[in-house]
Amino acid sequence: MDIFQAIERYLIQLPVISEWPELQMIWKKAARSEPSMWQLPINCCEAVGGRFEQALPLAAAVAALHTSIILIDDMLDEDPRGEHHVWGEAQTANFAAAFQALGLAAIAHSHITTNSKQQITFSLSQMTARTALGQHWDVQDLPDEAAYWKIVAAKSVPFFAEAFYIGAIGGGASQSERNQIRRIGQLYGELIQINDDVNDVLSVPASPDWMSGRKPLPILFAQTVDHPERDRFIALRQTISDPQALTEAQAILLRCGAISYAIAHLLERYKQADEILRATPLPGQVELEKLLERIIQPVDELFELL
Repeated sequence: MDIFQAIERYLIQLPVISEWPELQMIWKKAARSEPSMWQLPINCCEAVGGRFEQALPLAAAVAALHTSIILIDDMLDEDPRGEHHVWGEAQTANFAAAFQALGLAAIAHSHITTNSKQQITFSLSQMTARTALGQHWDVQDLPDEAAYWKIVAAKSVPFFAEAFYIGAIGGGASQSERNQIRRIGQLYGELIQINDDVNDVLSVPASPDWMSGRKPLPILFAQTVDHPERDRFIALRQTISDPQALTEAQAILLRCGAISYAIAHLLERYKQADEILRATPLPGQVELEKLLERIIQPVDELFELL
C-alpha cells in the first residue's frame, strides 16, 4: 500500500465519514490527486528518526485539514474547478466543516501519547484558525506588498509550519529541534506561495488569479512599482481573457523585473532554510534536504525563461 492509500484508509475508517458516501467520494478524489503536502508530517517525523507508522495519523489529520482548506478556498476564489460547482456552496461548506472535525478526530483516535495529542491538537487548531483569517484577508483588495506578506504569513505559512512541527513531535524530537523544524516549515510555506504565484501568472490560459483581479507577487510588483510599461500592464488586465493580452502582459512581467523579484525572494528563503537545516543535525536530515531541493528546482527553469 502506498502512502496516499494508507492515508485514505486511515481516515475513512473513522466515525461519520464511514457512513457518509458523499464525503468519501470527495476524500477519495482528493487522495487520487496525491498532494505532496500530505506527506510533510511523515517527512519530518522520519527526519528526526521516527517511523512511518508514528506519522500516519498526523498525515491523515493534515490531509483532512488540507481538503477542508481547498474546498473553502475554491469557493472564495470562485475557482471553476472547485467542488462547489458539483455539490453547491452550502453542501461544500458543510463538507469542509466535516473535514476540519475529521482532522482532529484523526489525532484523537490514534495511539499517540496523551501529552503529544494535546500539543498536536493545539497546533492544528491554531493553524486552522490562522488560515481562516488569512483566507478572509485574501479576498480583500491588496493595497501594497506589506499586505501581501501579511496574508502569506496567515494563509500559507501556518499550514506548512504546523505540518512540519507535528511531524517532529510524532518522531520524538526535542523542543529545540521542533522549533527549528517549524521555522523551516514557515520558510517552506513562503517558498510554496511564491512558487505558486509565479506558476499561476505564467500559465496559459490565464489562471483564476488573473481573471479574479487578485494580485500574486509578480502582478503586485508590475502594478505598483514605477516602470515604463506599468499603465499598459494595468490596461491589459481588463482584457486578460484574450490570449494576445495575456501573452503581452506576461512579457511585461518578465521585462519589468517582476519575475526576477519573485526569484530573488525564493532564493533568499531557500538560503535561510538551508542554513537552519545545516545548523540542526538530524538522523534523517536528507528528508528535509530533498523537500527544499524539490521546491527550489523550478528556479533553474525560470532562469532559462528570463
